[in-house]
Amino acid sequence: MLSLIGGHDCTLDAKGRVLLPGALKKQLSPVISQGFIIKRSMFQPCLELYPRPAWDKQMKQINKLNRFIKKNNDFIRLFMAGVREVELDTAGRLQIPRDLVVFADMKADIVISSLTEVIEIWDKQKYESLTSSSEHIDKESLAAEVMGDIPVDDD
Repeated sequence: MLSLIGGHDCTLDAKGRVLLPGALKKQLSPVISQGFIIKRSMFQPCLELYPRPAWDKQMKQINKLNRFIKKNNDFIRLFMAGVREVELDTAGRLQIPRDLVVFADMKADIVISSLTEVIEIWDKQKYESLTSSSEHIDKESLAAEVMGDIPVDDD
């Protein structure tokens, strides 16, 4: 399992290409040859980039859903919206499909941010706005609610 670390300021060129930062590329080296899946985020105006093994793991969970239940089908449709396979070119650039650039309203300045096994790709202004506005969130309560019941693994 990958556990990606870091946030990187990057530049999106006029053709929708972004050079993957060296530090991130190094972390992804065990899986980079397997390619990536890029998609719209369901919850934020950004994109999600899945290394193929993380995507396959996610698909195993999705494929367990009963598609004869309408809300499951609705969820799958939303989750799969805008899904594309992508690879790095020989220069180490990622080509982001135009419709996904439009969805995330990305300009030239973007942020690539790791989110455990998944990478988020944001318009820099939107990312800065979101992270600076989180000051009103009760971080102590959020941490306790989200992480409080998870047992500590001493491995």
